[in-house]
Amino acid sequence: QVQFVESGGGLVQPGGSLRLSCVVSGFTFSYYAMNWYRQPPGKERELVAGISSTGGNRNYADFVKGRFTISRDNNKNTVYLQMNSLKPEDTAVYYCNALPTKNWGQGTQVTVSS
Repeated sequence: QVQFVESGGGLVQPGGSLRLSCVVSGFTFSYYAMNWYRQPPGKERELVAGISSTGGNRNYADFVKGRFTISRDNNKNTVYLQMNSLKPEDTAVYYCNALPTKNWGQGTQVTVSS
């Protein structure tokens, strides 16, 4: 059974940082590229960042370049998203998924507000 368990979200002030984690089970994690997505309130889900199966290639949406960093630990079946210089417009539920996508987890809420 495929599972994505996201954690690490919370309430943070503008300019602050958070580190999200996503623990994966139910498939061979090290074989798959992984992505982080987010869904802002009232909007469609959007791609935030991606990382190749070995971690050698990473890509980012323009709106997070220079602020967010995606990484993975294949020994822990975990993908991370380090988020710095957070802005109110980063407020969203954040999800991870494999590429191609599988079923979705519950996500983790990130709220950036003063």
